[in-house]
Amino acid sequence: MKEKQMAQDIEIQKKLDDIEHIIIVLSGKGGVGKSTAAVNLALSLSLQGLRSGILDVDIHGPSIPKLLGLTGKKMGIRNGELLPLECYANVNVVSMGLLLDNDENPVIWRGPMKANMIREFIQRAAWGKLDYLVVDCPPGTGDEPLSIVQILGKKARAVILTTPQEVALIDVEKCVTFCRQLKLPIAGIIENMSGFICPHCKKETDIFSRGGGERLAHKYGVPFLGKIPLDPAIVKSGDEGRPYVYFYGKTETAKRFDAIASVILEGGIRTAEEQTATPEKQEKKKEEKTKKYKKEDSMKFAVPTYQGKLCTHFGHCEAFALIDADGAGTVVNEIYVNPPPHEPGLLPVWLSQQGVNCVIAGGMGSRAQQLFAQKGIQVITGAMGESPKEVVEQYLKGTLQTGANTCDH
Repeated sequence: MKEKQMAQDIEIQKKLDDIEHIIIVLSGKGGVGKSTAAVNLALSLSLQGLRSGILDVDIHGPSIPKLLGLTGKKMGIRNGELLPLECYANVNVVSMGLLLDNDENPVIWRGPMKANMIREFIQRAAWGKLDYLVVDCPPGTGDEPLSIVQILGKKARAVILTTPQEVALIDVEKCVTFCRQLKLPIAGIIENMSGFICPHCKKETDIFSRGGGERLAHKYGVPFLGKIPLDPAIVKSGDEGRPYVYFYGKTETAKRFDAIASVILEGGIRTAEEQTATPEKQEKKKEEKTKKYKKEDSMKFAVPTYQGKLCTHFGHCEAFALIDADGAGTVVNEIYVNPPPHEPGLLPVWLSQQGVNCVIAGGMGSRAQQLFAQKGIQVITGAMGESPKEVVEQYLKGTLQTGANTCDH
């Protein structure tokens, strides 16, 4: 039995090696919208160009399939691996609900069986390479959350969901303590059902009060990720299996989900060491992450162009000038390449695959800059000039003139 578990641990570690970040969505209390938040967070990350997956470890009451319109569908098996189902925005999903013959069949299991099933999900699911795996846990601090934290180890971070009222906050405090006892870093707290947005006049009214989640985050010294209002369209989208941020992406509420995802991308997820680091250590770490390329390093530049000239607006680019410079700061190669369709988040991934480590543009939106930073690509905005080669040469000499970011939105 021990040898079998050791072999399983090795297989699990192989799977985890292909997953960059893991977010465990927790709540100390049921009915706070945890599964809805997990679904929309995963889709927000995917819509920003990241490869995302959802693991539903609520064995007794899996609701992820319903929220994603996957009711009645089942995962397949190939060569001993579970095949996650793909849903909107290319998000892969694994859930107990995708193994049952129908939704009326209960799962009547004790703790050890649930723990084994969770291990099977991670070991056998053909996730492939993921930037983010979002794990939806049942409420509380029982078998499933405990098992998933113990299995996922150092890569896991917690996002804790609460509603504003005091009765929910009492249980959420236990959730914070649970994370700290297990040394699970907390990415932050989300306050759900924070105010009600009238679908007619768009006025926002407090129903369950407001600010409890933010006060709790301040009390325990963890990041506050944001507030999600009580929007009737969220209920409607969940009942219809049409995820909110995908079908209502232009609404204020969807923008708040996107903002929370952006906070996580910008550094809301921190290791336990980073959460307790002194200001001096944090500043040193920041300097290391934002270190400029030294002049003696070889570099590959990408300059967005329109009709062969530096493009003022990044989104209007029709071709990229890819320019190589050697360690002496001399341009050694220049080619023009047509980019793939401008889908959200695709260009940072594509340019990273081309080996680019610096983009020089006239203007670029803040969201795009964040996504390039996630790929380790430096961005220079406000560049002046027409010839891509000359712009790069000026940058290498330290004489490049820059002005205002021409499309900072």
